[in-house]
This record gives sequence, structure tokens and C-alpha cells, in this order.
Amino acid sequence: MPYALQSLHMLVSLILILSFAMLRERRMSQLIHLYAWQGAVLVLCIWMVAHLSHQQDLYLSALITLLSKVFLLPWVLFRLLSRLGLHQDREALVNMPTIMLIGIALVILAFDLARPLQTLTLSIAGRSLGIALACVLLSLLMMIVRTRAMAQVIAFLALENALIFAATVSTNGMPMLIELGMALDLLMGMLVLAVFLLHVRAQAVNLDSREVGQWRGGRS
Repeated sequence: MPYALQSLHMLVSLILILSFAMLRERRMSQLIHLYAWQGAVLVLCIWMVAHLSHQQDLYLSALITLLSKVFLLPWVLFRLLSRLGLHQDREALVNMPTIMLIGIALVILAFDLARPLQTLTLSIAGRSLGIALACVLLSLLMMIVRTRAMAQVIAFLALENALIFAATVSTNGMPMLIELGMALDLLMGMLVLAVFLLHVRAQAVNLDSREVGQWRGGRS
């Protein structure tokens, strides 16, 4: 049991490292690969919590996460990347050292905010709540500093990963019905977003979020 718990803590730390890697990565293809790896580590975390807590429904949750976040969504993103002809994200709004320093500050803030809550949770991985909150804040930061719409989509998907991770470590997972509903909503959102991005591309508009805003203003 102690070895399994240590392995879980190692996987939790790896999710945080991958969140920082996604924050600094500019190439779109590498960003999708990192998202898939983050999903894979999330699957292992859910499986480990299921093993330690003896909750059988979490194994199904891990399977759904594996199919959607490791295989299906990365495949959709790579197809969309190929159709749009995007290979490298533009430079962020502020320089990279500043972004990383802000990210470190958010991690410190997350641990400070989570400290009182760790004593209230009965989850096996309750001590990892600070890291889960840090991943949520890093995903929000990634959505803010990115200028490409495609990168912001991946940041939103990483945020959803972080929320599932937070639910897993704080409450030993969400009810299966809620998780299935979230997965369906996410897939429908991806389809709508893919249609929108392809439509913008068809109008010969660069997929920079600032230029998309100008394009919308010109159309109204």
C-alpha cells in the first residue's frame, strides 16, 4: 500500500510538470502530444485511486478517460491541425520567463489556498489537492497568454483535465453519470469548435484570437 501511494504521488507530480511543459510549448503538434500524455497520466492516477479506494466505478471512469483524452480528442486535434495548416503557435503575449514566474506564483498560491481544505477531504489523495488546484490555475493562465485560437482550445481541454483530476483527488472521483455527461458535452463542443475554426479559415482569416475579434467586429 505505501508503494502504491508513493506511485500515486509521483504521477500527481508528473501532471504538474506536464502542465508547465504545455504552458511553455509553442509548437502546436507538440502541444497536442503533451495533452495526450497528460491524459495518459490522468488515466493512471484514476486507476491508482480506484485500486487504493476499491471503487469499481473508477475503473470505468479510467477507461472513458483513456478513450476520449488519449486517443479520440488528440486524433481530432491532429486532423484539425492538418486541415488548418497550423504547425507552430505564435509567441505569447508576454515573454516566456515572465510566464513561468507567474506560473510558479500561481502554484504557491494554489498550495496556500488548498492547505485548509486538505484537512477536510477524506480522499486517499487529498494531500494532492494543492497540485490539482495549481493545474487548474496553470490551464487558465495558458488560455490567457495564448493568442492562437487552436492553442486556446487545447488549454481549455487541459483545464477540463485539471478539473477531473481535482475531483478525483478530493472526492475519490465524480459520479459516473456526471462524468459521462461531461464527456459528451466536451465532444459536442469540440465538433462545434472545429466547424467554427474551419469556417474562419475558409474566410482567409489568421487564427489569432485578436484578429478573430477584429473580423467579428467587421462583420457586425
